Amino acid sequence: MGKKILIVEDEQNIVDILSFNLARDGYDTLEAYDGPTGLHLALEEDPDLILLDLMLPGMDGFDVCRQVRSSGSAVPIIMLTAREEEADKVLGLELGADDYITKPFSMRELLARVKANIRRSSMTAVAPPETEDGERTKLGRVTVDAEQMTVFKDGKPLELSQREYDLICFLISRPGKVFSREALMENVWNYEGYMGDVRAVDVAVRRLREKIEDDPANPTFIITKRGMGYYFGSQN
Repeated sequence: MGKKILIVEDEQNIVDILSFNLARDGYDTLEAYDGPTGLHLALEEDPDLILLDLMLPGMDGFDVCRQVRSSGSAVPIIMLTAREEEADKVLGLELGADDYITKPFSMRELLARVKANIRRSSMTAVAPPETEDGERTKLGRVTVDAEQMTVFKDGKPLELSQREYDLICFLISRPGKVFSREALMENVWNYEGYMGDVRAVDVAVRRLREKIEDDPANPTFIITKRGMGYYFGSQN
């Protein structure tokens, strides 16, 4: 059986196009044409990925995303939106969507993002460098327990999403090394040769800072190198 993708979209022609192309690539699909049905299928059918439109009857995509994440599900969510407003895209990411793609979209690009997100969710999380016990990495006030897939700050566990965990593991594996947003999209988001919109990185960094920094406005763990990217501060 192929990976199962839930399409939540109220435009029949878009659903038909997506279903056809996904099936041709070997995926099984489920379809919902309104928010409440999409939420029900997301929670009951355990899809491997959700393609979620923002503008839906009954319940919009923001609420669907919020409730899926509130249930504890880490299923990858790619939002489909005809809106160009940055605030809508950022809100979707803040609510827990993994990515978004703006209509009209290239089917080739959408399929590439579907494949990357499913591959990431199927992989073992990004591993920090091994230590003597092979399980824990300690760098100053931060410790990563690879077995528990948990990050601790000052001995207290942080409540991180899978993406935030992967991001900090990647940065902490090379403390002091600056990574561009594009490099992070390639290595953490698994988007090979990524050249598109990188604000998903900025949103993930902002959310991570809110959880790990003493003062998110003046970060000392996840630091910005202006015009270049982000790095993990090695002096913490």
